[in-house]
Amino acid sequence: MDSIRRLSEPDLRKPVAIVAFEGWNDASDAASGTVAYLIGQFDAEPFLVIDPELFIDFHETRPTVVVEGGVAEDLAWPATKMYAVQLDGEQRDLVLVLGDEPQLRWQTYGALLLDELRRVGVEQVVLLGAFLGPVPHTGPVPVIGTAASTDELSGLGLTGADYEGPTGIVGVLSHLFREEGFSTLSLWAATSHYLGTNPNPKAMLALLEKADRLLDLRVDATELAEVAGEFEARVDAAMAASEEFTSYVRRLESLQSGSPDFDPSDAADLISEVESFLKDN
Repeated sequence: MDSIRRLSEPDLRKPVAIVAFEGWNDASDAASGTVAYLIGQFDAEPFLVIDPELFIDFHETRPTVVVEGGVAEDLAWPATKMYAVQLDGEQRDLVLVLGDEPQLRWQTYGALLLDELRRVGVEQVVLLGAFLGPVPHTGPVPVIGTAASTDELSGLGLTGADYEGPTGIVGVLSHLFREEGFSTLSLWAATSHYLGTNPNPKAMLALLEKADRLLDLRVDATELAEVAGEFEARVDAAMAASEEFTSYVRRLESLQSGSPDFDPSDAADLISEVESFLKDN
């Protein structure tokens, strides 16, 4: 079966692509939420769908069904979609890619995605990701990057990542795209680990602002900034109600400032208490 379903043929000018996936690379929905916000801001419509049949393990990422009054109304399959955005007054346009991280045939999937991006004229790709880290929600969200060289990162004003270990589809695609001659950059937001799987609009805003500055997209982030402020206020209110929570966040703040007032050996119990407190509240 053909894995590509083309809905239209966009006419794009030197487009740059921003790519994100739900799943392992997407702590607190920060990466996928950023692209979803861009889709909403530009009122973008998909022009291409990558069918999930060959790439998704449906035991891991299940389709969703809508049932109303006992009547099955809709069935939605996980898929990767490409959206075209024509930027008024700019010399280039934008392609947005959003999907579920595939579990199967990553090399085949990556080659397919690369071919379709190349077909519409994309030569530059920004991949978004997010990971849980020991960072307090009270401070700026750290955004780090990976690129072809340290000089490129330095020129973009980004701190480079240091990591060795398992990777997700974002790491695989970064490597593949660079090998195939694409200008490729990955942006990763570090989200507060004690907030767990809660969507984190503050991390989304950090990724959006960084991508906006690097690509000069001029996106209106007012709505997302308001949501991020409300989110932080709710977490602050929860923190104020718990001495353990407050103590742990203050220790993380001291770690971020370089103060030695943090002993990782006694953090595990506090983390468990904070997570339980937030779950209950």
